[in-house]
Amino acid sequence: MDVMEFEVWWKIPFKHSAGLHATKFFQGLKEGKIFGVRCDRCGRVLVPPRAFCERCHVETKEWVEVSDEGVVETLTVTYMKFTGLPDPPYAVGVVKLDGADTGMLCFLGGIDLSDWRKVHETFKPGTRVKAVWKEEREGKITDIQYFEPVK
Repeated sequence: MDVMEFEVWWKIPFKHSAGLHATKFFQGLKEGKIFGVRCDRCGRVLVPPRAFCERCHVETKEWVEVSDEGVVETLTVTYMKFTGLPDPPYAVGVVKLDGADTGMLCFLGGIDLSDWRKVHETFKPGTRVKAVWKEEREGKITDIQYFEPVK
């Protein structure tokens, strides 16, 4: 049996509350700073910040500024076009920032991304990277254009 598909278009305007933790995080990005929160029980610094530690299930209250440099934990290169994302190729990775205990999903760049072998060699796990910030920031995750290798 063939599975049926339906093409549906929805236009639903709405506002989404960022909440206190995301608001502080995005305000920090606008200022060129990256904030996380420390768990009072296990001491981990969570970036991006969460309202509670997913390991200890306790509320997080202590804000910590972390570095905009860190190490690549994993990555993938995309060669297909997806609505709302950059034109391919682009690389997305998880970067654990200095001072943080969790990784942050972000774009990787600063090199030619057309050769996937070169990308994986350049950004292999453990590679040190630093944030490349937009000149004019808006308080959005895209205020960090991408992370590039530290030279």
